[in-house]
Amino acid sequence: MLEYLNSTIYGNFTIKDLLISIVTLFLAIVIAKIITVNLKRALKEKMAKEHLEILGKIVYYGIILIAVISVLHKLGITMTGLLVAGGVVGIAIGFAAKSVIGNFISGIFLMIERPIKIGDQVNIDNYSGFVEDIHILSTIIRTYDGLYVRIPNETVFTSAITNYVAHVARRFEYVIGIRYQDDAEKAIEIINKILDMHPFVLKNPAPQIFVENLGDSSVNIVVRIWAPTKVWYSVKTELLWKIKKELEANGIEIPFPQRVVWFANELKTKNKRKS
Repeated sequence: MLEYLNSTIYGNFTIKDLLISIVTLFLAIVIAKIITVNLKRALKEKMAKEHLEILGKIVYYGIILIAVISVLHKLGITMTGLLVAGGVVGIAIGFAAKSVIGNFISGIFLMIERPIKIGDQVNIDNYSGFVEDIHILSTIIRTYDGLYVRIPNETVFTSAITNYVAHVARRFEYVIGIRYQDDAEKAIEIINKILDMHPFVLKNPAPQIFVENLGDSSVNIVVRIWAPTKVWYSVKTELLWKIKKELEANGIEIPFPQRVVWFANELKTKNKRKS
C-alpha cells in the first residue's frame, strides 16, 4: 500500500522545480492579497460589508488553490494519488476533527441564513458586543468592555441570537414615580411635550404614557418610547434627565420612599384618649 502511494503521489522533480514551485506559491499569495484589497476598494460602495468580506475570501483562497494545483502538477504529483492518500488520512482525521467539521458546516449555514452581519450589536451565548468578523470556523465578538471573544460557529448556529440592530427601530421605557399630591395628568402632558420636541422620538409607533400603578410612596407613570436603532442608546440616556428636570421645574417632584412608624406608647396614649 505504501509503495503504491509513493509511486502515485511523488513524481520525479529537481531542486530547480522545487524552488520554482516555492516562488510560485509566494507570488500567488502576494497576487491574491493585492487583488483582494483592490477588489474590496472597488466594490466598497456597491456591496454590503459582510458580502464583500465573503467574496474577498473566496477570491483569495481560490487564487491560492489554483496555484497549489499548478505547483503539484509541476512537481509531478498526481491528483489520483492524492485522492487515495486523502481518503486514508481523512478517515483518521475525521474522528479527531469532528468539531472542526461541525464549525465549518455551521459557518456555511450562517453565511447563507445571515442572522448577523459584521458591525451588528448582538448577544450570543451570553456575550454582548459588536460582530467584528465572521470566519468559516468561528465568529469574533468585541464586547462592550473591549474584550476579544472567539465563538465557534457551531455554538453560534445552535444558540439563541439576539440582534439589537436587525430592525430599524427599538423601544425602551422608563418608570417615573411622582408624589401623590402632584397632578398625574399634568405630568403626562409635560412628558408628552418633551417627547414631541425630540427629533429622534418616533411618531409611529407613537409613545405611550400612562399611570401603571399606585406604589407605596409614589404614583408610577410608565413612558414607552420608540427611537431609531442607531441612536437608541443616546436617546435613552438623554431623555430621562430632561424629563426629571422639566417635571421639577413645574413643581412635580420624584418622592423619596416613605414609611409611617407607630410607637407603642403613642398607640396607648391615643387609645386612652379615645376611651
